[in-house]
Amino acid sequence: MRRHELTDEQWEALKDLLPPPPERGRPRRDLRQILNAIFWLLRTGAPWRDLPERYGPWQSAYHWFNLWRRDGTWDRMLEALHIRLDRQGRIDWDLWCIDGTTIRASRAAAGAGKKGGVKEPLDHALGRSRGGFSTKLHLVTDGRGLPLAVEATAGQRHESTQFETLMDAVRIPQPRGRPRSRPGRVAGDKAYSLDRIRAWLRRHAIGAVIPQRSDQAARHRGRPLTFDREAYRRRSIIECCVGWLKECRRIATRFEKVAVNFLAMVKVSIIQRILRILFSDRA
Repeated sequence: MRRHELTDEQWEALKDLLPPPPERGRPRRDLRQILNAIFWLLRTGAPWRDLPERYGPWQSAYHWFNLWRRDGTWDRMLEALHIRLDRQGRIDWDLWCIDGTTIRASRAAAGAGKKGGVKEPLDHALGRSRGGFSTKLHLVTDGRGLPLAVEATAGQRHESTQFETLMDAVRIPQPRGRPRSRPGRVAGDKAYSLDRIRAWLRRHAIGAVIPQRSDQAARHRGRPLTFDREAYRRRSIIECCVGWLKECRRIATRFEKVAVNFLAMVKVSIIQRILRILFSDRA
């Protein structure tokens, strides 16, 4: 087995989540080989056309990557892996962490045109911020750094704009009853210290582990806001998670022209991360 490729255990966990083969037509390519090709591109950041010959034609890998994005295969994989982790008691439902990070975009990411779509923003989640031409990646993890949901916006968008979207995106099905979707507490930095966010957390009976900004303390009335400093120190785990994701060079720099493809590549990196957590003692 070569570097970045699926182990036998990891392949067994994923193979039944892939679409079944067609009843007619030519036999399709080895899907394990296709997955290995996509993981190789994810980790190395190489152009699709530079895919090594051992993985077959690059057009095949690109076709399956896009097909699985359109038919929801990547989302189903992610959901199935989250369910597996939850059944093993490996998701921390006490504390979640939320943050955003800027991803520099290559010039190759520009030029996708002005037409968007149902899931594709008109700006293709590209903009200009202090970090230059970039995309903002918004992420929520559990207290152990396990990625639970992710969104992408233009680089200049504030982290707080995606708070409710991220929180509502986490829905982990249970054997009985409704999906589980709410933690006991949420930790975020001062960028999330907004009345709107604190009110949302109160409505959903979620504790806020968010420090108050100095300008808010001066005009705050009533009982002082509680703040658990010990729990807030655990928020550093999301910084570690961002570091792990950016070890994938396809994530550290954005090359995809459209936002849906970049977000799909981020989800592939999360799938790879969860597979390491499930099947490796080193994760």
